[in-house]
Amino acid sequence: MQDGKKAWVILGLLTLLSGCATTHGVDPKDPWEGWNRGVQSFNDGVDDYVMKPVAKGYDWVMPDFADQAVTNFFSNVDDIGVCTNDVLQGKFLQSGQDGARFLVNTTIGVAGLIDVGTMIDLPKHNEDFDQTLGYWGIPTGPYLVLPFFGPSSPRGVFGLVGDAAMNPFTYAGIYINPNWIGAAVSIGPGALKVIDARSDLLGMEKVATEAALDRYEFFKNAYLSRRNYLIHDGKVPDEDVLKFDEMQGGGRGPLDPNPY
Repeated sequence: MQDGKKAWVILGLLTLLSGCATTHGVDPKDPWEGWNRGVQSFNDGVDDYVMKPVAKGYDWVMPDFADQAVTNFFSNVDDIGVCTNDVLQGKFLQSGQDGARFLVNTTIGVAGLIDVGTMIDLPKHNEDFDQTLGYWGIPTGPYLVLPFFGPSSPRGVFGLVGDAAMNPFTYAGIYINPNWIGAAVSIGPGALKVIDARSDLLGMEKVATEAALDRYEFFKNAYLSRRNYLIHDGKVPDEDVLKFDEMQGGGRGPLDPNPY
């Protein structure tokens, strides 16, 4: 998807949101609750009528091995950004490991379709530009729900811009001619990644629905807990972590509430 362009558009929303909060009885972590609830309702509608049916169709059509291969491919592409953010955070040893993982998966793993790295004890790490900004002391800011993108924050918006800059598909539309082919190469993989990710979350939907008395509060707390976990590399008190045992493997931490 055209994450870079969309992220810049989203920056304009932040100015509008400054007028949405009142000074009476406002949660400092969520002063834009009125806006956020409205956007989450919009996103839920898009998910119910578009994303979920497409994800169910994708899940029905794709054999398990092919579904896993697609997931592995995009995970391997993401490792380019992981390596870059490792360096930006001064994690040079981890950067070497992640670079080796990318090289092995890209070559022996056939463009990342097979996760050979995990088989030889080169584990997957989760680093993004939002975490890098947090590492250098930039505060997350208030909770913010973005149209289509879901849970985020002001810092997370800049994180989206950085992540897009580290994604090779972002530049396909610039360097591939004719332009319509470049646009297809740029947008197509992003759309497939979103559908694949949403398909992988179908099994968690029942857990989220049954666990939440207030769906909005559930997703907000899940997002804030997960970002705190990732930025501090898992070194947070247990009570600060919204735990789901089935989501703890592979260093992923708490539930990722964002299907987009």
